[in-house]
Amino acid sequence: MRDLSEKELAGLHDMLDSEGLLIKKFQLLSDMATDADIKGRLQGIVAIHQSHYNRLFQQLN
Repeated sequence: MRDLSEKELAGLHDMLDSEGLLIKKFQLLSDMATDADIKGRLQGIVAIHQSHYNRLFQQLN
């Protein structure tokens, strides 16, 4: 893999921050949900954003 420029690294860090925030928000909503279906859907959204976060993080290694 080629070396990333400073601008690309900054973009990756911004995307990581955004995905991390989405994970926290949807996890909080899931924790607060009382309906099992809604809770499950929110956990699915958490999993999607966690996957995005993990893939972005791999780009930094």
